[in-house]
Amino acid sequence: MTIDQLKELLQQAFTKELPGKDAHVKMAPQPLDLRRFTTAFSEPPKKSGVLLLFYPDEGAVYFPLIKRPQYPGVHSGQVGFPGGKMEPSDPNILFTALREAKEEIGIDAGKVEVLGCLSDLYIPTSNFLVTPVVGLIQEKPSFVPEQREVARIITTEVISLFHPEVRKQTQLAVGGGMYLDTPYFAVEEEVVWGATAMILSELIQVLDQKSTIMVKRLWFLLPQRSYAAQ
Repeated sequence: MTIDQLKELLQQAFTKELPGKDAHVKMAPQPLDLRRFTTAFSEPPKKSGVLLLFYPDEGAVYFPLIKRPQYPGVHSGQVGFPGGKMEPSDPNILFTALREAKEEIGIDAGKVEVLGCLSDLYIPTSNFLVTPVVGLIQEKPSFVPEQREVARIITTEVISLFHPEVRKQTQLAVGGGMYLDTPYFAVEEEVVWGATAMILSELIQVLDQKSTIMVKRLWFLLPQRSYAAQ
């Protein structure tokens, strides 16, 4: 799949209704926290924008994930998209996602073509309402991680998400003696779960209808790689 093919598929997808919850629940931890899908918030949620940035590299299409450093907080050490909280000075959520990605991984926001947004997703534990902004850039970025916010940048090939070995299941401890039955993507020896996995699930579904045949054909034509965690 080339960057232009992906662009065309995404542009087509954004002209239609997004799957939203139907896609999110496929990669949601169980038991399902129904607060993720509420519109009746007990307090106004904090708005956040994250960036799914697609770029070409050696004939394939990739996007970056980041691993957060260890810190006293609910998202310590987790893998997610570059992004963060909307500031009062941000004119819109697109600006937020681009600003945060520039700060965290050093991308040139002026070169990013924004294609649209996936469905908002609420994170009850931190009271954030996350908007996934989808964009692309026509060259491989020179990533510069912000060391206080990014422990590692994980470059992920889009087509790898369609490989069955990447989807796994585990029991994750979440404190208080509680465990969640958690589906996740195994990417570069990292566990990609929670909101990030749910957003990726929607990405896969919006690409799936028209692109699955093409993607699977391309997959079997490409040299096989190991995407599962070791």
